[in-house]
Amino acid sequence: MIQGLRTVIYPVTNLPDATAWYDKVVGHKPYFNEVFYVGFEVGGFELGLIPDGEPGLTGGTAYWGTPDADAEVARLVELGAELESPVADVGGGIRVATVRDPYGNLFGVIQNPHFDLAKAR
Repeated sequence: MIQGLRTVIYPVTNLPDATAWYDKVVGHKPYFNEVFYVGFEVGGFELGLIPDGEPGLTGGTAYWGTPDADAEVARLVELGAELESPVADVGGGIRVATVRDPYGNLFGVIQNPHFDLAKAR
């Protein structure tokens, strides 16, 4: 089941520069910092940066927390969503996937063991 918003990921054209800028925005260093993804914990939520994709109005993807990404993607597909990107481990035990809802919207799910789900509810 969906537990609430956990993560919004922004595509950027220069990951090191964007990391430094968001460092200042949120007031602290990221908890996860790799060449393929940077994650900042902000008040129980995650602000993520990826070095690909297209920044702008259609660039960000919201990821909804779930305790079991595989089961949730299967449930969403059963409800009529179309698989966009299957569940993948992106490091640190974090698992993500995206589907398109029946109306064409990108809908992300994230299973992130680094967040206390009880605290974030």
